[in-house]
Amino acid sequence: MVKKTVFIVIISLFLKPIFPVIDYVVNYEYIAKVLCENKAKPMMHCNGKCHLMKELAKAAETENPKSSDKKENTSIQEVLFFKEINLFSIVSFGFQPKTKINPSYLNLYSYLDANSVFHPPTFIS
Repeated sequence: MVKKTVFIVIISLFLKPIFPVIDYVVNYEYIAKVLCENKAKPMMHCNGKCHLMKELAKAAETENPKSSDKKENTSIQEVLFFKEINLFSIVSFGFQPKTKINPSYLNLYSYLDANSVFHPPTFIS
């Protein structure tokens, strides 16, 4: 029951600017013959549209108050939210440091330091 009531209230608030148009459509004959301001000028084919425009202007005025009233009570407040940024460090996950080679392996290697330039053997034919 409460949901239906809230729904009806919300719908009526959204349709409030359309109420003068609905009233014009429902009471078209009465508005065109009695409330029309241009009855003396039938060549304009107003048919009560002048009355509709006045009603729409009234609805717009009640919906949006004058800007002069609005400016008097306006105060601007700025709110700034910020979050402190925590510093971060970069962790390197590169190669692990070299481990020492077994010393007994180094003894198996021999190196000849020769000062002469190597020449391939000559072929005798």
